[in-house]
Amino acid sequence: MQRDSDFRQAFGRSPTHAVRAPGRVNWIGEHTDYEEGLVLPCAVDRDTTVLAGQAPGHRVRVVSAAFGKAEFDARTPTPKGGWIDYVQGVADTLGRRLGPGAVAGADLWIESRVPPEAGLSSSAALGVAVAFAFDRVFGLGLSPRELAEVAHESESRFVGVGCGILDPFASALGQPDHVLRIDCRDAGVTPIAIGQTPVAMLVAHSGVPRRLAEGGYQERVSECRAAFEAARAVGLVRPDATALRDLAAGGLAELAGRVSDPVFRRARHVVSENARVEAVCTALAEGDLARVGQLLSAGQASLRDDFEVSVPELDLLCQLGDEHEAVYGSRLTGAGWGGCTLHLVRPDEAEAVTAWISEGFAQRQGLRPEVFHLRSAPGAGDVLV
Repeated sequence: MQRDSDFRQAFGRSPTHAVRAPGRVNWIGEHTDYEEGLVLPCAVDRDTTVLAGQAPGHRVRVVSAAFGKAEFDARTPTPKGGWIDYVQGVADTLGRRLGPGAVAGADLWIESRVPPEAGLSSSAALGVAVAFAFDRVFGLGLSPRELAEVAHESESRFVGVGCGILDPFASALGQPDHVLRIDCRDAGVTPIAIGQTPVAMLVAHSGVPRRLAEGGYQERVSECRAAFEAARAVGLVRPDATALRDLAAGGLAELAGRVSDPVFRRARHVVSENARVEAVCTALAEGDLARVGQLLSAGQASLRDDFEVSVPELDLLCQLGDEHEAVYGSRLTGAGWGGCTLHLVRPDEAEAVTAWISEGFAQRQGLRPEVFHLRSAPGAGDVLV
């Protein structure tokens, strides 16, 4: 195996463990997580792989096929502002949870097939894979859910990215031929079968890098919080409510005159998006992919018009997709401001749809988008060394 050879070349010995964690594509439920809402991701067959072995002392040596070499002392992980923080953060989080010494000296070799800055959650795949590698090397006995919690805490606290549980939970808990209905209030996870009718997932990259810090992510969080506080102030939610999740659709009309138009539209997106997640689950149970596609396209319109996180390139990809008769529905996936679009497609027409989208985008934008053909995949697991 080439990866085993790479590990031996880097560290002078063979690995004792190999693990993988997948990226994810979110079918629907965007910008609902920080308002304690519902999301519906699917783990996909693009993985981050970590080969690992225990080493003497406390040095953790890391070789990334994409980013190079780095190392740190497992007793004193210290943020450095780079990719290594995703590894250090996991070590630090495990130490906080399980006590000093949970992680000691180790060698890690990392390779990822999850495209970065595409909205497919390369960072969560890395965090979950590293947590799983440490779990295997040091015999920590963590469950998949605990691996997801460690990765989430690491990225949120140590790395400093204000992310929700969607990405690491999908990466750790994914199931083939299922999406996961994740309740971001109580962290409940319900697998939903995609159904008997085959469906292909195409993900098209807009060519616009997804950078949340530059895209107004925190501004949207603040606007949602302002909408909730206004709703609570006038009694549109119960006194013990904690998020826009608690605002019923019927309360939106009353909220409209009490907040600015942009803030109202942010609230309308969150409320309607939660309803769309439930509706997609129902449609999947009924085997109605046409209805699923309609709901995805409605979600895209809401992300574009009410939440204003789409960009022209994403809009064009969705428009092209929805123009093809073999496409059930299209929407941006991820937080927006760049990244990728998701297209649910009849499998026998996947190649034709890819050509249609690529040609149409190239004619109007001057470049061909990279289109990934993805399948649902299991969550994090072992790989044969």
